[in-house]
Amino acid sequence: MSVTVTPFGPADERAIDAAVRIGAAAAVVDMPDFPLFCPQRLIGSVRHPMPGDAPVHLLAHLDGAAAGLLTLELPQLDNTENASVELTVHPAARRRGVGRALFDRAVELAREHGRKRLTTMTLDTVAAGAAFARTLGADSVLADVRRRLDLAQLDPAVLDRLLAEAQGRAADYQVVFWQGLTPEEYRADVAYLEGRLVSDAPMGDLAWEPERYDAERVRAADIAMDARGRRRYHAGVRHQASGRLVGWTMLDVAATVDWHALQQITIVDPEHRGHRLGLLVKLENLRYLRSHEPAVRVISTFNAAANDHMIAINEQLGFRVADRWTNWQLTI
Repeated sequence: MSVTVTPFGPADERAIDAAVRIGAAAAVVDMPDFPLFCPQRLIGSVRHPMPGDAPVHLLAHLDGAAAGLLTLELPQLDNTENASVELTVHPAARRRGVGRALFDRAVELAREHGRKRLTTMTLDTVAAGAAFARTLGADSVLADVRRRLDLAQLDPAVLDRLLAEAQGRAADYQVVFWQGLTPEEYRADVAYLEGRLVSDAPMGDLAWEPERYDAERVRAADIAMDARGRRRYHAGVRHQASGRLVGWTMLDVAATVDWHALQQITIVDPEHRGHRLGLLVKLENLRYLRSHEPAVRVISTFNAAANDHMIAINEQLGFRVADRWTNWQLTI
């Protein structure tokens, strides 16, 4: 068996097509109920990196056939001693050295770029991923849990009651909505909230510093998300006295799967907590999404296992545990 590893970029159509085939094949086997893989997401990530990232994409061939894919994300604005790894091996090529060859090349590249740590995430039900991480000497640093919301099981009366209770605590706030690109008037506030995420959410032993966001980075991230085909639905809460956006949540739908949405960030400025603003924006954004995406049947969300506050809100809405994930960190 011969494994070769080569980088590829936005102009390499053949490599991108091979990467899409590998990702699609692995998703069917590893995550049949969680359509995380989307061809346009992969293509967009190669051609339009997120601002502040300089990713390297590697393709492995086994005896001449495309067999594995690795993306090495290299933050440029913060966390410049870290690199993130997303590794996928075609199910037909597993346990044949493909993953190790990709990983070894990724370590070489990370060191060349001055990185000291690698991070990655594995699904606990895919035992090979965790075993591979342990073999490499990686440490388990943060437990995540994915929960699913089955919209067919929602009780409208319960949602109405929760919304009324939240509205009763938020008389000084106004809910605002937008799709896709963040309006210019909210970009600075969204940047502030986005930059708080690492500080506010449980991070376990993951060595990850708060990210530096400004209005321009928010705008550039929106453009990159558009390139990935992500249809985004936002709800924010504006403090009427100051005019600032002090809470924000986002749901997104992939270009290729109209029945599934992913709950992304939900965050409230610490100075404005205690008014049930997190619950309020989630409820309002759920209604907003459903009015525009009637085909959505399921919403998935991730939380750190220790994030009791957000888990309590999600479980009020009806989210239930689907599976568990592990964040790994390796000092190189």
